[in-house]
This record gives sequence, structure tokens and C-alpha cells, in this order.
Amino acid sequence: MKHAGIPLIAAISLALPAFAQDMPPGLTSARMLPGWTDADGNRIAAIELTLQPGWKTYWRSPGDSGLPPSFDWSGSDNLAEVTFHWPAPEAIRSGDSLTMGYHDRLVLPFTATPKDAGKPVGLSAQMDFGLCENICVPAHVSLRADQPADSPDPMIEAVLLDVPQPVQQLLSCRVQDISDGIRVQVSLPDNQIEIAAIELTNQPDIWVSGTVIENSEGGQIAVADFVPESSAPFPLDTDSLRITVIGPAGASEIQGCQPES
Repeated sequence: MKHAGIPLIAAISLALPAFAQDMPPGLTSARMLPGWTDADGNRIAAIELTLQPGWKTYWRSPGDSGLPPSFDWSGSDNLAEVTFHWPAPEAIRSGDSLTMGYHDRLVLPFTATPKDAGKPVGLSAQMDFGLCENICVPAHVSLRADQPADSPDPMIEAVLLDVPQPVQQLLSCRVQDISDGIRVQVSLPDNQIEIAAIELTNQPDIWVSGTVIENSEGGQIAVADFVPESSAPFPLDTDSLRITVIGPAGASEIQGCQPES
């Protein structure tokens, strides 16, 4: 596997509110769905990006040459933490590059935990992300949510059903050194997996390739490369790996794997 940089043109920045401004290439609209407040005082809301036909945007771990989204919530009120609930991504191949993302529209639900549970949460975010057709464009939008509704949003609830579900399962894996990092091979739980992704949850500075599914004598395996800034092999805690698999039975996430002896 080879890793490559993403071709980028100058970033396009949008003033708040995003829906009132011109959209960057490939984006039709961007808004924050206000959502509702749950029984624990958490705000359940979502970011919605509507893309032009033929364009795509990226998952949290995009793969070979994607641009992962990033968020700045410093303009929010009474906000302690944001937890995203990423819907199952698509595998998008462009030439020799494999990325993970979404066509047409992304509705990204999240839970906003308040600093003070007795007070409302005000949501404001700066979002940087990638948009791709034949070229890839880094884009920036400013988003702000209206007051939450009194009841759950059916659109957000529907997307939450498409979020990969945690599964307690022990997968075996093999870790080997390569010239500029390490390669991880994970034995998949069955032979009908259509999409797989291996992520490293505790070292965000390490570049992670797209995950390739290969056939072996023992069944399907998922393979990904991990390259640190030092471009050298490094010690890996396999418990920090997160394996997402998508197949006919739906999408699931498995934390960690057991290294083969």
C-alpha cells in the first residue's frame, strides 16, 4: 500500500450562517439541525451537508487521500463535550486510492453534553472538511443551531439507526513492520463483509491508509498501513484498534484484536 497527499485548492470560508451564503463547489447547503434535549439534559442534534450530484465528502477516517473533517465548538454555550454518531460510510475508489465517505447527503448526529445539566446548551461550530469530484476542495462553514424542539427529530432518529453498533467479539490480527510504519491484518468475522475500516483511536497524528479486504486460506482479512511522522515502525497497542465492518447483516464496530503468536 502507498500513501499519498490529497490535491487541494485554496480553502473557501463561509460566514455565519452558512445557509445564507454562497456554497463552496460541490455543496448545495449546510445547516445544523437543532434536535432536542434528552432526559439527562444532553442536546441531541446533527449537522446536515447536501452535496451536488457526483460529489462526495469524507468519513471520520477517510483513508488513502481523504481530508478528515474537523470541528471548533468554542463559540458554543454551556458545552462540555461533543460525541459524534457517524453513520456507516461508503467505500469510494478513485483510481488507485480508496477513501471512505458519503455521496449526496451527510446527516451527522451528535450528542452535546452540557457543563451544567440544569442549563440549556447553545450550539455553534466551525467545520472544516473535504469535498471531492474530480478534484478535492477543502471547505469551511460556520453553523449555528436554533433552539431545540420539544420532541425528537425523526430525521436524526432515522440516521442513528444506520450507525455501526458495538459488538463484543475477539478478532485475531497480525502486526508486521514495513519500511515506513506497520501493517495490520485483521481476520474478519465472516466471508460476506463488503466494507471494512481499521482505525487507531489513541494516536491521531498517525496516517492510516484505506483498508483493503483480501481473501486468504482462512477467509477474508482486512489490511491497512499505519505511518507515523517518523516514517518508521512503532509499537502498537492492538486494544486501541477499532474495526468497522459492513455487510449484508448491517454495520458493526469491534474494539481491539488479539495478536497472533
